Amino acid sequence: MPVGGKSLDRLLSRAGLCSRPQAQAAIVAGRVTVNGRVLRDPQAWVDIAHDQVVFDGALLRPRPKEVWALHKPVGYVTTTDDEHGRDTVYTLLPAGMPWLSSIGRLDLESSGLLLFTNDTHFAASLMDPASKLPKVYEVRCKGPLPDAVLVQLRNGVLLHDRMTLPAGVERIDDDDRSTRLRITLVEGRNRQIRRMLMAVCSRVQTLHRVRIGPLELGDHPEGVCRRLSEAEVDSLRAAVDERRAANADAAAVQRRPC
Repeated sequence: MPVGGKSLDRLLSRAGLCSRPQAQAAIVAGRVTVNGRVLRDPQAWVDIAHDQVVFDGALLRPRPKEVWALHKPVGYVTTTDDEHGRDTVYTLLPAGMPWLSSIGRLDLESSGLLLFTNDTHFAASLMDPASKLPKVYEVRCKGPLPDAVLVQLRNGVLLHDRMTLPAGVERIDDDDRSTRLRITLVEGRNRQIRRMLMAVCSRVQTLHRVRIGPLELGDHPEGVCRRLSEAEVDSLRAAVDERRAANADAAAVQRRPC
């Protein structure tokens, strides 16, 4: 493999022009030239420092890396297109923005903090299971849950073939029909909180994400997207680095012979 450069599809994606699958389709369709010649191989190796890449007639100039936060409302799916015609979160992003990809997902019936970026390295670091970056949710669930059930949720419940990792579970309030909890997860299994509540014979009524690492949703208006400041992005990077270092140290201690 050549030193330096990237595959053509990855180069377009990293430049923030489109997703990698969209880049592959564009390349195969002949919409990309390299040094004046149409190149239809998405895996062709290109070095932007030496090669002239033109996409849809425009010379490739990598766009600044950006991270945006959306207060996602209920009723939107986290995808660019939906085969069932449902509203997607991308309709809430401001017009004229560079291509952005969501960092993780919130399902149709969930609301709260959702991040977007054109920085694939940053997205991968936040989603890396090794970072165990905590995410905090406020959840209303069916029924008055006794303390013993909260302990069970904290310690882990069996979902199909393996237990969930220990989670933070705090009671906010309750009544005779429902319980409101603050749940902190350090893993991101599919529809995890909904499945955890089902495992203890309850179910989610509302689910709202309020924090990712050090970043709080706060009073960010529903349905509104804003660009994160450099300080906010740096704080997320620092949190990931800190968590990775702590987890690596813990793993090293566990491997140490008695």
